[in-house]
Amino acid sequence: MNGLQRAAVFLMSLGEKEAAEVLKHIGAKEVQKLGQAMASLGSVSSDQANRVIDSFVGELGRQTSLGVGAEDYVRNVLVSALGEDKASGLIDRILLGRNTKGLEALKWMEPRSVADLVRNEHPQIIAIVLSHLDADQAAAVLLALPERARADVVMRIATLEGIPPHALHELDDILERQFAGNQNLKSSNVGGVKVAANILNLMDSADEATLMERIRAVDDNLGTRIQDLMFVFDNLGDLDDRSIQTLLRDVPSDKLALALKGAEPRVREKMFANLSKRAAEMMREDMDARGPVRVADVEIAQKEILAMARKLAEDGSIQLGSSREAFL
Repeated sequence: MNGLQRAAVFLMSLGEKEAAEVLKHIGAKEVQKLGQAMASLGSVSSDQANRVIDSFVGELGRQTSLGVGAEDYVRNVLVSALGEDKASGLIDRILLGRNTKGLEALKWMEPRSVADLVRNEHPQIIAIVLSHLDADQAAAVLLALPERARADVVMRIATLEGIPPHALHELDDILERQFAGNQNLKSSNVGGVKVAANILNLMDSADEATLMERIRAVDDNLGTRIQDLMFVFDNLGDLDDRSIQTLLRDVPSDKLALALKGAEPRVREKMFANLSKRAAEMMREDMDARGPVRVADVEIAQKEILAMARKLAEDGSIQLGSSREAFL
């Protein structure tokens, strides 16, 4: 079992009331993942459940007295695991997130409701809010904002280097919440080119292209930096064979055939090489038989496959490990 499945088994072993109490302290995205994992659990033997519980009790026993404060512990563990660069933004999100109940509340709201809440605020404030949301929710919020504001907001996300205390107080006013903390709170590492790229990746191709065009018109260098970090369908050709095989197990053959109609030749060949000889032949025949297809249909199929790849990457099943680490 992976970590998500073990967590699902553990929660189902607790009973309804206890599991509900645990879920109250977990973010929206995690609740959704755990709910899906619990719903998809097959038959779990008592031996498997006992092993999961024993593992949890053992882990809990090892974390009784660490000799350091909670913040120091979090920082030390994450830096050791991820390195200083990758850990810094995550650390700030975690430690800042404890006191940002307003921002956490936004993650449970519909994108249009979030857009309605912030649409009349300064674009810099909107950029800070979107940087704290998950990329898929932020992309939906961005689309619900007035078209004239979108490119400005994305550019501000891409150039965010930190949030000083006074900006957090502006955010307080928007959310009508009271953050804990003080004026000495250090800047939080949110936003950046990678965050902007992640958000644009989850938008419709036409909207994405329009925004990129407007960004380049204002700052061509920034547009290039964002574009370089965007993971597009043809980047799937950079995955290792094992990751591609894992992905292909979840992709319907008709959807793959449609998506490959608009892919680079090297990507098509990489996909064919990871299918059985017979399956590859049938795929080629299917693509030839389709004849011309609408570009919009190809883009939809590619976006859906990319969404599957991102989900597998989030679950740890594959690694989107090209030089463009937009989702890591």
